[in-house]
Amino acid sequence: MEKLITLVPLFPLVGFLYQVFFGKNTSKQLTTIIGSGAIFASFVVSLIVFNSQLHSHQAVTVKVFEWIHAGSLHIDLAFLVDSLSSTYLLFITGVGFLIHIYSSGYMSHDEGFNRFFAYLNLFVFFMLILVLGDSLVTLFVGWEGVGVCSFMLIGFWYKEHANNEAAKKAFIMNRVGDLGLIVAMILIFSNTGTLNYVELFNHGKIASLSPSMLTTIAIFLFIGAMGKSAQFPLHTWLPDAMAGPTPVSALIHAATMVTAGIYLVARNGDLFEMSHTASNLVMYVGLITALMGATIALTQNDIKKVLAYSTVSQLGFMFVALGMGAHSIAVFHVITHAFFKALLFLGSGSVIHGMGGEQDIRRMGGLKKYMPTTQKTFLIGTLAIAGIFPFAGFFSKDQILAHAMEHNMPVFILLVIASACTAFYMFRMYYLTFHGEFRGTHAQEHHLHESPASMTIPLWVLAVLSIVGGFIGFPHALGHAIHFPHALDHFLEGPVLVAVGDMSVTVEIILALATMGIAAVMIYVAHNIYIAKATPVLEDNEITSPIHKLLNKKYGFDELYEAMFKKPANAIGHAFATVVEWKIIDGIVNTAGTAAEGVGALARRLHGGHIAGYLLTFIVGLIILLGLIFKA
Repeated sequence: MEKLITLVPLFPLVGFLYQVFFGKNTSKQLTTIIGSGAIFASFVVSLIVFNSQLHSHQAVTVKVFEWIHAGSLHIDLAFLVDSLSSTYLLFITGVGFLIHIYSSGYMSHDEGFNRFFAYLNLFVFFMLILVLGDSLVTLFVGWEGVGVCSFMLIGFWYKEHANNEAAKKAFIMNRVGDLGLIVAMILIFSNTGTLNYVELFNHGKIASLSPSMLTTIAIFLFIGAMGKSAQFPLHTWLPDAMAGPTPVSALIHAATMVTAGIYLVARNGDLFEMSHTASNLVMYVGLITALMGATIALTQNDIKKVLAYSTVSQLGFMFVALGMGAHSIAVFHVITHAFFKALLFLGSGSVIHGMGGEQDIRRMGGLKKYMPTTQKTFLIGTLAIAGIFPFAGFFSKDQILAHAMEHNMPVFILLVIASACTAFYMFRMYYLTFHGEFRGTHAQEHHLHESPASMTIPLWVLAVLSIVGGFIGFPHALGHAIHFPHALDHFLEGPVLVAVGDMSVTVEIILALATMGIAAVMIYVAHNIYIAKATPVLEDNEITSPIHKLLNKKYGFDELYEAMFKKPANAIGHAFATVVEWKIIDGIVNTAGTAAEGVGALARRLHGGHIAGYLLTFIVGLIILLGLIFKA
C-alpha cells in the first residue's frame, strides 16, 4: 500500500499536465478518456488502499521526499493513510469520476472543453493532497489549491461579468477563513514545535497546552473551516458559486471543497474535544447555518440556488454533529450527502441542459414526460435528502437528530425544524419542475429532451448509491437489535472520536418514525400547495409578505456586506487612486518628467548647428578649466 498511495494524487496531476501541454491538439473524446481515466485510476487505487485499511486498521505514514528543513521546522511531503483519509479518498475519486463522465456530455459543445477537464483534474489533485497530508502544512497546500481551482472553475465562463464577480467573491471570502487557519498553524508551531498530526496528537504535544491556548487554536481552526465550508457568517459565497458550470457545482458542493472544513475539524477532533467553548461554538454556528440555509431555500426559484442553500444547511447539520463530539456521524453525513447532493446537482444540470439554459423553476413544470430518467433519479435524491427510509439521507440525518436529542434538546428541536423545511423546499422544487403543466415558452418546450447517456448513467449510479449508501452506518441501537454491524462507526474509531449514545431500540424507532412523519407531512403540504391547488409562484415584484421578502433577500447578508465592506473598500480604493496614485505618485513622476522636458528644451537651444559657436564655447570652457587648475 505504501507504494500505491502516491499514485492516488499522481494520476490527476498527470491528467492535468497532459491537458496543459497537449490539450489544444487533443480531441474531446481523448480528453474525456484521459481526464476521466486519471480519476478512475485514482479511484481503483483508493479502493485498494481502503480495503487494506479495512483489514489492518493501522495508520501508515508514507514519506514522498524531504520538503522544508529550516531551523527547528522539519516538514516532509508525506501522506497519512488511516481510516478517515482513506474514506475521503473513496468518495472524492468515486463521485469525482462520475462528475467527469457527466461533464463529457454537459460540456460537449463548449469551446473550453479541454481547459475545463484540466481544471477538474487539478481540483481533484489538490483535494487529495488536502486529505492525505500528514501535517497541517501539507493540508494547507491542498487547501489553497482547491481555493485557486474553485476560482477558475466558478469563473470558467469568464466573458460574463457576473461569473467573474462570483469567482472573486468566493476567492476573497475563503481568504478570510484561510487567515484563521494560518493563525492557528502559527500558534500550534510556536507552542509545540511541530505541525505533524502524529506528533501533535499521538505524542501528546497538544494535550500539554493550556486550556486557553487550546481554545484559541481550536477557534482559529474553526474559522478556517467556516470559510471553506460556508458557515455563517462566511456563507454567502457558496450560492453565488452557482455561476460556474453545473458539474463544478456538483464537485464543489458534494464531494470536495465544502467538505474540507468538516475534514479539518474531524482530523483535529481531539483538540476540539479538549475545549468545551470551541465545541459549543462549532455546534451553535452549525445550528444557525442549518436553520438559515433551510429557511432561505424555501423561497428561492433558481433550481441551483435552492440546492446551494440546501448544501449550506446540510453542512450546518454536519458541524452540529462535530460540535457535539459525534465526529463519525458527521463524516457519515458527508458521505451520504456526497451521493444525493451530487445526484441532485447533476439532475438539475440535466434539467437546465434540456431547458436550453433555463434555471428558474417558475418557467418549468411537466418535465416528467419529457425527461423520465432525470425525473426518476431526481426524485430518489429528493427522497434521500428529505430523510425518507430507506434512502441514504435518512440514516445519517436520523443519527445527528438522535445524538442531539440525547445531548441538547433545544438544538434537537431546531434541527427538526430545519429538517422539516428541507422536505418542504425540496419537494416544492421537485413538483414545480417535473409536475403540473409546462410554464415555459414554446421555444423551450420544443427544445425539451432527455440528456444523453453520458449524463444519465452517472445519475443512475448516484441514485443507487443514494438508496443503499446509508446502510454503511446503520443506526447503532437498531444495529445491535438485529445484529447489523455499525460498520462506519467501527471503522472510524481510530482517527475520529466516536460518541455513540445509549439510546434504546424503542426510542430509536419512535424518533425515526417521528422525523419521517414530519417529513411526510411537509411533502403533503408541498403537494397540496403546488399540485392539488396549483398555487402560482410569485414573481419577485409581487411579494408582499415581510417574512417572504426577508427570506427572498436571503436575510439581506449580501446587502449588509456590501454596505459594511465592499462600498467602504471601493471608496478607500477610489481615494487612493485619485489622491495618492493620480495626484501624489503620478504628480511626482509627471513633475519630474516636465522638469526633464524643460531642461531638455533649454539644452536644445545650445545646439544651434553653428560650428563657430561650438568652438567659442569650447575655448571659453577650456580657459575657465585651466584657470581653476592653476588657481588650485
